[in-house]
Amino acid sequence: MAKTKGRVTLPSEADFLEETKEMMERWGADALRDSDGTKLPQEIKDLDASIYTTYFVARGHNAFAKEHMEECQQMYLMSRRVTAVGSVVQIPFMEGYFGQQVEPDYVHDCKQWWEVMDRTTGRAVDPDFWDVDKENHVVTVKEAAAFHEYTVSFLVYAIWDPTQMYNHITNDWGDKPHEIPFDVRQPASGAFAREYLIQWLKDNPDTDVVRFTTFFYHFTLVFNDNAKEKFVDWFGYGATVSVKALEEFEKEYGYRLRPEDIVDNGYYNSTFRVPTKQYLDYMDFIQRFVAAKAKELVDLVHEAGREAMMFLGDNWIGTEPYGKYFQGIGLDAVVGSVGGGATLRLISDIPGVKYTEGRFLPYFFPDTFYEGNDPCKEARENWLGARRALMRKPVDRIGYGGYLSLAYKFPKFVDYIEQVTDEFREIYDNIGGSRPYCGLKVAVLNCWGQIRAWQAFMVAHALWYKQTYSYFGMLESLSGASVDVVFLSFDEIKDKGIPEDIDVIINAGAAGTAFSGGEMWLDDRIVTAVRKFVYDGGGFVGIGEPSAVHGNGRFFQLADVLGVDKELGFSLSTDKYFNIEMEQHFLKEDRRAAFDFGESVQNVYALSRDTEIVEYSRGEVHVSAHKYGAGRGVYLAGLPYSYENTRLLTRSLFYSAGREQEMRRWFADNLLCEVHAYPKTGKYAVVNNSQEPQNTLVYDGAGNVCEICLKGSEILWKEI
Repeated sequence: MAKTKGRVTLPSEADFLEETKEMMERWGADALRDSDGTKLPQEIKDLDASIYTTYFVARGHNAFAKEHMEECQQMYLMSRRVTAVGSVVQIPFMEGYFGQQVEPDYVHDCKQWWEVMDRTTGRAVDPDFWDVDKENHVVTVKEAAAFHEYTVSFLVYAIWDPTQMYNHITNDWGDKPHEIPFDVRQPASGAFAREYLIQWLKDNPDTDVVRFTTFFYHFTLVFNDNAKEKFVDWFGYGATVSVKALEEFEKEYGYRLRPEDIVDNGYYNSTFRVPTKQYLDYMDFIQRFVAAKAKELVDLVHEAGREAMMFLGDNWIGTEPYGKYFQGIGLDAVVGSVGGGATLRLISDIPGVKYTEGRFLPYFFPDTFYEGNDPCKEARENWLGARRALMRKPVDRIGYGGYLSLAYKFPKFVDYIEQVTDEFREIYDNIGGSRPYCGLKVAVLNCWGQIRAWQAFMVAHALWYKQTYSYFGMLESLSGASVDVVFLSFDEIKDKGIPEDIDVIINAGAAGTAFSGGEMWLDDRIVTAVRKFVYDGGGFVGIGEPSAVHGNGRFFQLADVLGVDKELGFSLSTDKYFNIEMEQHFLKEDRRAAFDFGESVQNVYALSRDTEIVEYSRGEVHVSAHKYGAGRGVYLAGLPYSYENTRLLTRSLFYSAGREQEMRRWFADNLLCEVHAYPKTGKYAVVNNSQEPQNTLVYDGAGNVCEICLKGSEILWKEI
């Protein structure tokens, strides 16, 4: 692989000049950046590289924040549930929350802005029947109903930015000041954000790229009283709330949001919840404010002759790169953390910016770079996982973050990343901005549509991962597949129907969630539109609990399309006769191992002998197909990410669309390998996704087949 240069961003720090120059040479870096906890000295800024400077709009300005504590950011939190055993119940609402992160808002009238809920009836308690002990942070409910559960939804001020808090604890920053987040919706804070940036741009003439990290509102991240994560929602709008925002919302929309509209029974409107009208209205309200306010700052950067880059993380809420207002901000670039193929595509597919950049793992922090650990392992997994997606739609740049001095202590890691950066540039140059061959156009159908393109969950949270196991596996598999992927919402189907260029619809996820759709499937407009689409020749792939909501004698509302339904216990008296697994089927060709359905759905049964049962075990169906008019429905009980399941999904897509033969147009029969073709540039790549040598038959798009031997992780480029 030839040594190349460019398209790589390197972190640096003080007292590391010579080593930085060495690493720039080895990794071919043409840009340098600071990280949270580091600053670039002048000698580093004078190097031949673009200089990225991290810029915090609404944190890191404690002198201002301390003078305007009434303009701190706010949140609604819900207390733990307390059961009344008599007519009076006391609720210690701050119990379980971290007092260094949040404190109750006693500035505004609690009776007006807080809410006490009887969770047993689901009704709010009249404010006349509860009082607040501000000294002890306790709400007392009078005339309570015995053995009913009660909660308090209360406003707090956020007095410590959660990302800085996490980094503070992880890196043991000791007495370093806690950074206080302030709300730019407030008059003094809004003016300060603008005026400070104007002066900052004058004071930092060496900065080429202002790296906004990010703008105003952090994703919902609340810590418990042990300074550990209590709950986290990468998509949560909880930190955007304020009394001023609620008042402005009411003036604009003509109705008032309740605390319950934000707290949502303690679910906080997580992405798994089918969104309410109130929450969608509120999201749109925040997005318009964030886009307009962010544009003011981006315009200042451009007037100063610099580029504006947004970090897709931390305070990203309201920017919504796939939303209606993002392109109006006028950003030059977006950079985000890459956890695998889906997160790579989340960044690389963003429209309306000049370039995108992926920050690869591991982050150069001491939780990975410590004596006895091998950071190369995480780096290899991260690179190979993301590389599949790079072959479909690459980011324009890659980079790393953290303390370069830590990474420098691991020579094998430095050697490996040198290979990675050269390989990235080779991939980017060979693709040349062209569109890869796509055999199908696939629409992922959920409640969110395009605004949540490539997004299931974006933080390492075990319970969330388990819940989105199949959905995440599906996204990760699709991220590097030779298909065009779009995201479609139920509302779009109701309003406009299914786009004519769609070949296959995927519906995946757990019943009742926004991903599967929940009660959306009881809308006859949606069900009939999808049925007609399949009947006319389209494909439908259901994963987990697709179209699942109990109603009208069905659990899977598209059971007639899929040929299967799930037994809920209501029809146990009805015999199920169809349980013969087919010995051979297109869906299980070239398998090397047993099926893996992860958190598999249980008690799924075939409706008739017309259902093609591909895998049947434990008395239930896990893989099946069913002809429906001119199209087909395919059912998969689960799809954790693996190369086996990536191939299974690919076969399911082509089989459901009735285009099995086209799957082998550009194809590697070894499921550990893939072929990506770029007709415009006249090149194609044969990729070994494993770290071991592989042999594979390769179909070259013109009907020719040849055997190719690949080294571990090798990419072989060939002319079409």
